[in-house]
Formats: sequence, structure tokens, C-alpha cells
Amino acid sequence: MEDLFGEAEAENVQAASRSAPLAARMRPRSLEEFVGQEHILAPGKLLRRAIEADRLPSVILSGPPGTGKTTLAQIIARMTNAKFVRLSGVESNVAEMRKVVASAANRLRSSGQRTIVFVDEIHHFNKAQQDILLPDVESGNLRLIGATTYNPYFYVNSALVSRSLVFRLEPLSVEQLEALIDRALADEERGLGKYNVQMDAAAREHLAKLSDGDARKLLNALEVGVLTTPPDVNGVVHFTIEVAEESIQQKAIVYDRVGDAHYDTISAFIKSMRASDQNGAIYWLAKMLHAGEDARFIARRIVIFASEDIGLADTEALPLAIAAQQAVEFVGMPEARIPLAHATAYMCRAPKNREAYDALGAATEQIENEHTERVPERLKNKHFPVNPED
Repeated sequence: MEDLFGEAEAENVQAASRSAPLAARMRPRSLEEFVGQEHILAPGKLLRRAIEADRLPSVILSGPPGTGKTTLAQIIARMTNAKFVRLSGVESNVAEMRKVVASAANRLRSSGQRTIVFVDEIHHFNKAQQDILLPDVESGNLRLIGATTYNPYFYVNSALVSRSLVFRLEPLSVEQLEALIDRALADEERGLGKYNVQMDAAAREHLAKLSDGDARKLLNALEVGVLTTPPDVNGVVHFTIEVAEESIQQKAIVYDRVGDAHYDTISAFIKSMRASDQNGAIYWLAKMLHAGEDARFIARRIVIFASEDIGLADTEALPLAIAAQQAVEFVGMPEARIPLAHATAYMCRAPKNREAYDALGAATEQIENEHTERVPERLKNKHFPVNPED
């Protein structure tokens, strides 16, 4: 069990030490420093209003690693008048939990002070452990903040979920991650501002893209790159694309999501499917995903291909492509690559027939270039309104 105020103070001491990881030193200390999650933390949003008013109910924060769940809990610890206690879903046991619950009830009776219990990785608690918290959450003896990387509707006791507000934290965007790089390089107190770092735009973008929305992963890679790159004779640390590749252990792919490489690669992907070249299509798919192409864009192209190029030759192709598109939306990356590969292989193997597409094109050209035909009498709507007097 940890008092998170005490932990916050310890973090301030640790932040002053050069041995503390950059991600720990640069952890936001206020809502104003917090980057991302505007959908729940922008001014006027429910969660922000509750935090600022110190009227926070029990909440469950879910989302991928490095999106700010623990950071947000620590910010709340600094802003609330409640006693803030931290439990670990991995390390805490039943006896420790019972002690925390009893102390919260006694504190509320004796001094009127509320207790907020933060449970990190709450999905690791079994049902019995989660049930210990339930009566006191329901009665108001304590308020819960649970953090999990899993879907809470599947991994957290439904009774706890029903008594809590559930907020989903999303991966940070490339632009937000690039802003964190700039902040870390400029901050002389907590960041890398004491180093004279000259970072290439390509290296900056590569780190941001390959961090997959994870701020911790980004800052760890940035720190490794800066600290392991010897400065030149002028004391400048050149953070190049090669340094970025080494730091994040993934090479850069020549691929501009809005330039020629984007259009050339998707063209190669479609033409490979059209030629029934499964190996080629899967290769171009892998290249696009590796380079950070939007999986939803690829799914849309497969849906179009299924109707345009396969059409009547295999009427199951379009439903399968739509199912893949829905799967991409539902599961997200990196697992979304699997239904994309499945759909790609199916499109390659399916027979091709462009009759419907070609017929539509011919009809459109006729309408544009020739006299527009009137609807024949035999095809007109013959239903007339019924006379209300009949």
C-alpha cells in the first residue's frame, strides 16, 4: 500500500536525479501539462470538471500503455483533498486490501475525510479481490480509480463497472508525440535541454510514428538516442534518422502518407490483388502497415476492390471485405493486420468480374454525353393517392 502523496513527493526527488528515466522526469504535474485525451479532459468535459471541483466519483480508466492513466491518477492526487492510496493489481493481497478499506471507513467516520483508492492494473485482481471493494464503493466509504489496459467490461467486475464512470484513453497522435519530443528537448530542469541536440525532422517523425501512441516508449527511445550519440567537435548531438532507427529498433521505411510513396504503394497493392498475386499483395500490405499507414484506409480500399474488381464473380467477397473493415474498427492495431491479411488473400484468390462496374461507367458516360432518356410509361409509378371520400 502506498500513499500517493508520499509517492508524488518521492517522484519529485527522483526527478532531480539524473538516474531517473526521462519518461518519469517528464511526467505531467498538472492538467495543463497533460498532453492528449481532449475528448475527456478538455475544458468543460465531465472528467475535468469533476477533478477541478474535487467531486470525482469512482472511475475506471482504460487504454493502451503510455497514454497517461497513472499520470492522470497522480495529478488527481495533487489536486484532491481526499486521502489518496495506491494499490497494485499485481502485488497487493487480500489482507492489504481489507486494511485499506477499513482505514477508509474509519477515516470518513472520524474526520469526514474521503479516501480515493487507485488500483493500477486492476484487471489482475480476481473476482474475490474486486468484490472486497464493492460494498465500500457502493456506500461511499471510498472512491475507486481503476486503471487497466484491458476492456473493463470484460475484465472488471460488472458491479464495480456499473458503479463507476468508465473513460477510455486513446493512443497519442503523431503530432502530440512530436510535441512531447520538443518539450523534452527544451526542458533543462527535467528533460534533455542541457544537451545541445540537433534533431532531424525525419528522425523526429520516425520516433513519433513508431511509438504507436505510447508516450513512455517515445521518451525512452529519445533518451537512449541522445545519451548514446557522441557530440561533434562543437558539442552538438546530431539525432539523425539512423539514430532514431537504432533507438526504437525499427528501421524507417521510405513512405510518405500524403506523397508519391503512399499512392504508389496502394496502387501496387491493388494491382497485385487484381493479378491474383497473393505474395505480392501481402508484401505491399505489410509495407504499408509497417510504415504506419491508416489501417482503415487499407480496409476501405479492399471493400472497393471487392465490389469493383470481383463483383458478380464471387458475391461473398464484398460481405467478407465489409466484415474485415468492421473488424479493423473493432480490434484496432496491431491485431487489425490479421483480418486485413485474411481479406487480402481472399481477394487475390477470388475470380474477377468487372461487369457491374463497367456497366455503371458506360451508363454514366451515356447520361453525360447523350440526351437524357425519360422514364417509359410502363416503368412509371402507377400508384395514386387514395381518395379520402372513397
